[in-house]
Amino acid sequence: MSKKSGFRLGIYIFKDAEIIDYAAPMGVFSVARRLDPELDAFLVADSIRPVQTQAGLIVHPNYSFSDRPDMDALLIPGGFGTRQETYNKRLHEYIRSLPETTLLTSVCTGSWIYGNMGLLDGLAATNRKEPDRIEASSFGKVPIDRLAEIAPACKISSARIVDSGRVITAGGIASGMEMGFHLLRRAGYDEAFISDVARIMEYSKAYENYKEDIEYFK
Repeated sequence: MSKKSGFRLGIYIFKDAEIIDYAAPMGVFSVARRLDPELDAFLVADSIRPVQTQAGLIVHPNYSFSDRPDMDALLIPGGFGTRQETYNKRLHEYIRSLPETTLLTSVCTGSWIYGNMGLLDGLAATNRKEPDRIEASSFGKVPIDRLAEIAPACKISSARIVDSGRVITAGGIASGMEMGFHLLRRAGYDEAFISDVARIMEYSKAYENYKEDIEYFK
């Protein structure tokens, strides 16, 4: 795969988005930019106003939907807020308006949104497999099981990363790290480049442990 010049990652930000889900892939791109300044990652939201994510952390989006920023991949994080975003028709309309060449990616429960839109039908996808206490109780549901309920025509995978072509999903709150590295791979960067990014981040051992935990679904 040849390297795409100026690969741009847009990360959707919303109320109660999980911090690590969006910060980890952005962090990977931030470090990768030290090696290739052409890379870019930015936040996009429904409108240009501060957004309160999990734990009260407030972030400022770089673009709104109406700005129509160019991007090679859209990433939807998970978090408590995905329970509302799964049914957000404005978000659905925005996703459907993106060019077919734009990768649709998610971390953790972000894949619920694609599932509810029918975009996972006939594809494979993953989600978080480790429940919190409520999800593990009779009052809740493990997120990956919830994905199976939302998208019954989807092949549910337990892999860390599932690459189904245009749609790429990551399972687990911290899997945004692996998503970041995999998006560099999809952008055409070689293994030496990605390994160097992991080394600079002092993440080499974890990267080596997870880099083969990818299911490619055709």
